[in-house]
Amino acid sequence: MPKDKKRIPTFATEAEERAFWEQQDSTDFVDWSAAERVRLPNLKPSTQAVSMRFPLGLLERIKLEANKRDVPYQSLIKVWLAERLADETSRKPRAPRRPDSSPL
Repeated sequence: MPKDKKRIPTFATEAEERAFWEQQDSTDFVDWSAAERVRLPNLKPSTQAVSMRFPLGLLERIKLEANKRDVPYQSLIKVWLAERLADETSRKPRAPRRPDSSPL
């Protein structure tokens, strides 16, 4: 059974209201039966910074490709990684490549 919503008192000053809310749980004053679910479409997905070392020649080639597309090179790397991962995960399993056999 949901608990009853508490009534918010009238305050004489902002200081009085601040003191009140410092001691209260604001969720006790919400009518949850009237709450509506909302979508927040503009939220950005959480990210984590990573540090990678690239051979200078490779990084320059990536920057040139990004410049041709008028996008930041970091964004291009993210797109390429996501595309490659999608491609790899949609394929049938195969023998893994050794890291030192990379054509880069």
